[in-house]
Amino acid sequence: MNSRKYIFIVDDDPFINMLVVKRFTSEGYNLEAFENGEDCLKALEKNPDLIILDYFFVNNNKKLMNGMEAFDKIKELKPNVPVIMLSGQEKGEIVLELARKGIDDYIIKDNNLIDNLSIAVRELFERQLM
Repeated sequence: MNSRKYIFIVDDDPFINMLVVKRFTSEGYNLEAFENGEDCLKALEKNPDLIILDYFFVNNNKKLMNGMEAFDKIKELKPNVPVIMLSGQEKGEIVLELARKGIDDYIIKDNNLIDNLSIAVRELFERQLM
């Protein structure tokens, strides 16, 4: 089942992208990493089964859309693609807004990030089978 699942990881932190790609590739998923929402949106025609999206993007050279803006665009273009949001943000109002917008899951960037993300992805794909 996993080998057919195609996941986008979208994070401006190359270390997080590398960790996610390494872990999920070892679990049998196909991964593609992007450093910002704009690059992810350009690749949506590849029809990912899941997008793991960072909430906050930093680039010193240009203004980038944040995760919320990227999420809105993804849902506009591919409404059925599930999205898991990653963030260092623990603010309740942000989580609430994301929930209202229909985010599939929200994972806090902490020491358990990769394990929590792995559980969330597995549960999301299991729910799709039901």
